[in-house]
Amino acid sequence: MVQMNAVMMYGVGDIRLEQVEKPEPGPGEALIKVAACGVCGSDMDRMYKKGPHKLPLICGHEFSGVIEAVGEGVTSVAPGDHVTVPPMLPCFKCGPCEQGHYSLCEDYDYYGSRRHGAYADYVAGPADLLLKVPDSLDLRAAAMVDPAAIALHAILKTKLTIGSRVAVTGGGGPIGLFAIQWAKLMGASEVVSIDVSKEKVALALEAGATAAPIGADELAAVVGDGFDVIIDTSGAKAVPDQAVAMTARHGQVVLIGIPNADITISDKSWARMMRLETQILGSWNSFSAPFPGTEWTTTVEKLASGDLKWEFMITHELGLDAVAETIKNMKERTIHSSKVIFMPEKTQL
Repeated sequence: MVQMNAVMMYGVGDIRLEQVEKPEPGPGEALIKVAACGVCGSDMDRMYKKGPHKLPLICGHEFSGVIEAVGEGVTSVAPGDHVTVPPMLPCFKCGPCEQGHYSLCEDYDYYGSRRHGAYADYVAGPADLLLKVPDSLDLRAAAMVDPAAIALHAILKTKLTIGSRVAVTGGGGPIGLFAIQWAKLMGASEVVSIDVSKEKVALALEAGATAAPIGADELAAVVGDGFDVIIDTSGAKAVPDQAVAMTARHGQVVLIGIPNADITISDKSWARMMRLETQILGSWNSFSAPFPGTEWTTTVEKLASGDLKWEFMITHELGLDAVAETIKNMKERTIHSSKVIFMPEKTQL
């Protein structure tokens, strides 16, 4: 039995680097040698608060790699191909899937929460659901397609256009930093990053934000008549009320972040929402038809062309031996981080 390194979760906070059996690709599957896997906020909650759908489990779903082997009947990829991995595996049979709304699939599988993910040396999965990327694209960038596509999926739900005034809450995190860039690429005249971390101001400005206020006074100075589009990537409990209070007439608020708490909108903000006919939109995942969707293919194109910048937001590149402690520290906010990437080749045993 051939073994590999994997970070196995046995319960909330019980996370161990172990030797486990290396998967083999079955019919229709490919075996991916993991090059890089990022951290999502959902990973932090899953590993240190909520727990996953099944145990034991290898977490991690923002990943890229190189095809090592393929199973019977696979023609879509071949050994040596570089791929990024859409983490959702839709059923393609339910009502939403039949309409091409794969993000709303009613019977999906998912790397790192419902099936083993990529905090490991290898992952096996359906070959037809992988997305090939150019060999020239850095595989660290390919591991960041998911958060970039999530930002684009949300923005495509809005009326953002040339001249729009845009605010991104949680603008210093990876999804926020990509949202800033997408807004600029789509013609926004102003993109204001709103975050609570002074350390992330420089990142937001590097992404192209026209302003990155910290604190109520600085924010009030840039709100003006309000924002046409507000993209919340933070999930902070206070943000929906704050966002509604900052919209322009017929403004839109699109919610990506997951608050994990009850949300209250004040009477004053509620009245503003009604009188200015504000729209509040939800955005979930990043997929459309044909799977995985233009969000993914456009992201790969813009990363490869250099129109989307990514390397500046990486604050940590670590091996699998650092997964448990690093993600715990991220959850407890005892380290400053933006994009954290785990690379199996950096693992120190």
